[in-house]
Amino acid sequence: MPADIHARPRTTPLQSPSRVSVIDDDESVRVASSSLLRSLGWEVSLYPSAESFLDDDSLDGLACIITDLNMPGMSGLQLQQRLRELKPGVPVMFITAFASDAARRQALDGGAVCFLGKPVDGAAVADCLERIRQGFLKG
Repeated sequence: MPADIHARPRTTPLQSPSRVSVIDDDESVRVASSSLLRSLGWEVSLYPSAESFLDDDSLDGLACIITDLNMPGMSGLQLQQRLRELKPGVPVMFITAFASDAARRQALDGGAVCFLGKPVDGAAVADCLERIRQGFLKG
């Protein structure tokens, strides 16, 4: 039987990226963040420093980066700057115990999608990630 030449090709809808990388020098924060993100349905990669993230992580398929502000070595703000050079448009969320107005302004002016203080409210993280997901779906 000949194939129907008028048949539409099957397509699958574009899916938004589903992986979040968490970068924080505090292991307990990484573990807690991982638990929260996995419960929200995200795949998670954990890194103890910005340098380890940049050395190991592929930016392809990455929905968001959640980073601490103050870490030994490269700071979260320095990482944000580097990411703008490597892959502009990757959403960055800051979660920090040092939520000064100046740091908040610098992060948001640099394109951060959220700037949250520690201890972080899980609902605030979920809300921010949902806004990111919706942004990908609007494309």
